[in-house]
Amino acid sequence: MSTRPEGEVWIRNRGFSGMLAGIVLLASACTTIVPRTGTPESQPSAFSHRDFNDVLKRFVDEQGLVDYRGLKQNPDRFEQYYRSISLYSPDSHPQLFKTEADRLAYWINAYNAAAIKIVLVHYPISGVDAVAPPFPLFFLPDKTGFFFFQRAIFGGVSTSLYYLENALIRERFREPRVHFALNCASRSCPRLPREAFDGENLDRQLDRETRKFFSEPRNFSMDIPLKRVYLSSILDWYRDDFIDWLADKFPDREPSLLTFVRLYLDDRRKAELDALTPDFTVEFVPYDWGLNERRQGEAHE
Repeated sequence: MSTRPEGEVWIRNRGFSGMLAGIVLLASACTTIVPRTGTPESQPSAFSHRDFNDVLKRFVDEQGLVDYRGLKQNPDRFEQYYRSISLYSPDSHPQLFKTEADRLAYWINAYNAAAIKIVLVHYPISGVDAVAPPFPLFFLPDKTGFFFFQRAIFGGVSTSLYYLENALIRERFREPRVHFALNCASRSCPRLPREAFDGENLDRQLDRETRKFFSEPRNFSMDIPLKRVYLSSILDWYRDDFIDWLADKFPDREPSLLTFVRLYLDDRRKAELDALTPDFTVEFVPYDWGLNERRQGEAHE
């Protein structure tokens, strides 16, 4: 899902002279999460997400909540997948990823798996903000501990979730629907699907997850009498991704957030949205950073 640029904003605001020292300090404080040592394996002819698919089916429920406790007790298939993404990526082994869809599917799965891996390393935790920045940098925003200072490995290169989302996935692919597929282990994130993304079915999967996201009142709702529309904060944080995509794909339409949302609504909700008077206001719902954990006896939203 998403990682906020708080840590890097702090660096930029220090100016160039302080930036270099800041980068060195930040890099030295990062934790690289290595995979379990395994039996040396020969290079595959194609990259497989089968292990991750099996893990999602077993440890994620219909509401997208994760049984982290069960997964931590039975980690073998997950660890096997994390080892695979640590060895191979579209950058390190491009021959394993024939199409752009194959490459994007890899990075989405890799992000989601890395978020799970970071949680498991620190589990039990109440949320991603419980993974604090290193002590010398305690004054940084709390979520930088999870998104910036924890580094997973992809194709032999250690990378933060922040960099993976913002400098790689968003910059390379310009696909706004990824914001409804990336899951950062928080309760306001898009629901984690019970299957891995794959290149052959990626367009269908992204379309499905985007429609599912906007079908939930927590992400999109309207109060007709009060003339208000409520949207997930994801739409606010990544506003330019949606607006720029609309301007490119539909130059004859108004490039607004609600124009994007409307593309993924059913007919009834489209009609309700169209009936809103021009003086409505848009409000963004506060984000719940609590862990997206499946808890025994919990009533689903």
